[in-house]
Amino acid sequence: MEERFRQHPSDIIKVVLYGPESTGKTTLSKQLAAHYNTLWVPEYAREYLQDKWNKEQKTCEPDDLLPIAEGQMRLENEYTTKVDSLLICDTDLLETKVYSEAYYLGYSDPILEKYALQNSYDLYLLTYIDTPWVKDDLRDKPDERDNMFLYFKNTLEKHQRNFITLKGDNKARLATAIHTIDKLLKHD
Repeated sequence: MEERFRQHPSDIIKVVLYGPESTGKTTLSKQLAAHYNTLWVPEYAREYLQDKWNKEQKTCEPDDLLPIAEGQMRLENEYTTKVDSLLICDTDLLETKVYSEAYYLGYSDPILEKYALQNSYDLYLLTYIDTPWVKDDLRDKPDERDNMFLYFKNTLEKHQRNFITLKGDNKARLATAIHTIDKLLKHD
């Protein structure tokens, strides 16, 4: 059962867009994939939870977290086989773990916890909250952006993940991300 949450072995560089809701992760994922002529792994939770909202008018519940994690890893493992050197990930299980803890009083399913910490990436691009918050059916914490950003940042630091923080407008964020990814690709 747990194999569904494990990354498949790979020699490619994996970069994760990571951070609070409505901070430009998907936009940057698409732009980076286009710049590097590679693929980007979409956020499975967005499709899963939007479908749930459309059918039931319900948001995420604890029982949704493992299916979301499984779907995310299925996509990531599938896309990993389709690229040669670089994969951009719109999210990862560590982000799912952070949201689980933030929404469910510190709780994270032990399986989610295990693979969120075990799966590895070469770089996290932590998106800062200096972008306008955009409301949609799933976003619900516009007044908690500062706290959520700190939670995300502290999690990366606690688990000693390689990361940089992206700030400024989209052009500045993209330039910083490209500069940092280029350094990774040169050392590969």
